[in-house]
Amino acid sequence: MFRRRKSEDAVEQLAEDAISADETADDVEGSAESANDTELDPTERVGLPPAPRPDGPWDISELEKPEEGRVDLGGLLVPGVEGMELRVEVAGDAIVAATLVLGNSAIQLQAFAAPKSEGIWGEVREEIAGGITSQGGIIEEEEGELGWHLRAQVPVQLPDGTQGFQLVRFVGCDGPRWFLRGVISGQAAVQPEMAGILEQVFRQTVVVRGESPMAPRDPIVLKLPEDAQMVADGAPPAAGGSENPYSGEALDPFQRGPEITEVR
Repeated sequence: MFRRRKSEDAVEQLAEDAISADETADDVEGSAESANDTELDPTERVGLPPAPRPDGPWDISELEKPEEGRVDLGGLLVPGVEGMELRVEVAGDAIVAATLVLGNSAIQLQAFAAPKSEGIWGEVREEIAGGITSQGGIIEEEEGELGWHLRAQVPVQLPDGTQGFQLVRFVGCDGPRWFLRGVISGQAAVQPEMAGILEQVFRQTVVVRGESPMAPRDPIVLKLPEDAQMVADGAPPAAGGSENPYSGEALDPFQRGPEITEVR
């Protein structure tokens, strides 16, 4: 704080005040940089309580009419979008994931049980990243409209037998005793302006965890809608997946599964 002085000491006081102000600014800047470093450290984002979800995804207890405008898949209520195809992914005899396809883009949705007081998305991101990089893929962690997500270049075999990469985004959200994971692929993973509608699908999805006891990370089982029309040419998902289905390795998001054609 500067004060007016009429004596010669005023110059010295101003100099001292300026130095003090510079030191304070440096301290503030250093603290800000330290805070940013902490915020960007992935290890600091593991084991945190679930973050607020003001825009969804939703728990079924949070909406008055959760079924309205959504396809009932049991453990998930998925928003209906004009022209969409809904494909289900099967693990054994259970349906554990749904993929919504719009044109050349898709989002795979899968829900899991989670601890009541601790989110698992930070830890899941680390496991997904480790699995993809161990296969020669490339991972970038970013913060966007859906919070922290992974942008990945996943090794795939091209139709001509050569090896290539497919760009996908892994998004996730911790809810009350559940975790919802989305895998965005196709054009929406390459062009952010095309991802808006799929991000909105993720936000507007409702998770039905149920009251039955479940171990953390167990998949929340889905069911087919009563009026579903199955398409016979879908291939089953690849066998022998990872032991950690929540990591995105047990279910191949690039493999076509049984399909439901939903015209809205």
